[in-house]
Amino acid sequence: MTTHEAGLASVQKAFALLDVVARDSRGATAKDISAALGIPLPSVYRLLQTLVASEHVVHLRDQRRYGLGYKVHALDTSLRQQVGTPVTVRRAVRELHAAADAAAYFAVYRGDAIVVAHVVDSPHRPRLDPLDFGFTDAAHATAFGKILLSRMDHDEVSEYLDRHGMPGLTERTLRTPEALQRELRRVRAEGIAVEREEFVPGASCLAAPVVDAAGRTLGSVAVSLRPPDFERRHRVIAPVLRDAADRVGRALRAGGGYPAGPEAG
Repeated sequence: MTTHEAGLASVQKAFALLDVVARDSRGATAKDISAALGIPLPSVYRLLQTLVASEHVVHLRDQRRYGLGYKVHALDTSLRQQVGTPVTVRRAVRELHAAADAAAYFAVYRGDAIVVAHVVDSPHRPRLDPLDFGFTDAAHATAFGKILLSRMDHDEVSEYLDRHGMPGLTERTLRTPEALQRELRRVRAEGIAVEREEFVPGASCLAAPVVDAAGRTLGSVAVSLRPPDFERRHRVIAPVLRDAADRVGRALRAGGGYPAGPEAG
């Protein structure tokens, strides 16, 4: 292994170690990390020493565990600034939450991922766990993900699935690229996406595209509800959702907006 390759391997191990430490609210012991990653304890301790020195990990000596360090908070703050949902968009999503009486979401393309950029909910209408800021998984199983995938052509969707996969999350999750491509054709034709307990049991979602003046997709707004409530109200909510998507699009156009994602061919 070259020095360059060894350096890359160390970086990959460091990130994997952070993932293990982040999984448990209590942090993790060195033995936990060694077992999870299959790395010998001496190597784990060397990595931990480096990450403690950089303040990405903190040693909780009294608990004999390691937790996330305070530099991670700085990274989270910087990420939120870079994704940066404008005030006018946050207001429109908040108004969607009130008008639809449902948890409301705003998602965008960022790099090669589809990411949740803003969420508004309440104790009465809580967001879906784990749909919080920065969530980038399961585009094939979420309504806003289907909207954004529908703006890609066939090959782009295939490449996206090669990178991100299609994990089966519930009994209703679409499990093959062919099934998803059929669903995306329907989304393109109707201009709205529906998800019925494909992401988590006990929740259904509806989403609409946010577009720029040229019709290119900038993002998606979505709402989630319990299935009985969703079935009773989704036809009434659909025009409210489309109106919110239009208001978000106008707000983004006025402020420069997000870069448009891939377009359907």
